[in-house]
Amino acid sequence: MTKVFPNASFTVGDAISEKPPQLKLLSAAETSEEAILTVWKKSLLFNCNGFTVFDSKGDLVFRVDNYMKGNKGEILLMDAGGNPLLTIRRKKMSLGDHWLVYDGETTVNPRFSVKKSVNILNNKCLAYVNNQRDNIMYEIEGSYSRRNCAVYDDKRRVVAEIKRKEAVGGVAFGTDVFRLIVCPEYIGIDSAMALLILLDQMYGSSKR
Repeated sequence: MTKVFPNASFTVGDAISEKPPQLKLLSAAETSEEAILTVWKKSLLFNCNGFTVFDSKGDLVFRVDNYMKGNKGEILLMDAGGNPLLTIRRKKMSLGDHWLVYDGETTVNPRFSVKKSVNILNNKCLAYVNNQRDNIMYEIEGSYSRRNCAVYDDKRRVVAEIKRKEAVGGVAFGTDVFRLIVCPEYIGIDSAMALLILLDQMYGSSKR
């Protein structure tokens, strides 16, 4: 099997007794280069669903560990050491698939909201991302099931993409291992990861 995480010293399914070093995510002021992440649709822990995410050097960056019988209306995005970065909650009493994204473990003043598109006149659009004033910040287009999505800002710039991961040594990766490419100048890396998580919630079992 092709190695997904070259620098990881743990075994998937094992409890992590020692926290890996936390990777500093560079801000837009520090870099304008693309961040290329490898996303593995697998939790580090048994009896959990989630994601394990590595940077271009093979270092662990993000974790999502959702217990299968846990609260399906709330998801926690963590850093490499298990520290909470974002709380993703399904919006109560709302029509359609509508989620709120908060900083850390807070549940007040969401950073942004994400709503699944039901616009039959624009079948390319998967979801809309709105700010606190309910203005559209980003639109997500493409096909999540094919791991071919793009996030556009209000100026139609591509600020993040989800793509299939290229084969390595003649061994092809399935859809459980793919790439998240982010332009930190226009969107936070953690925010882009939150959008990926929500696409999986909205379209993970869909053909779209």
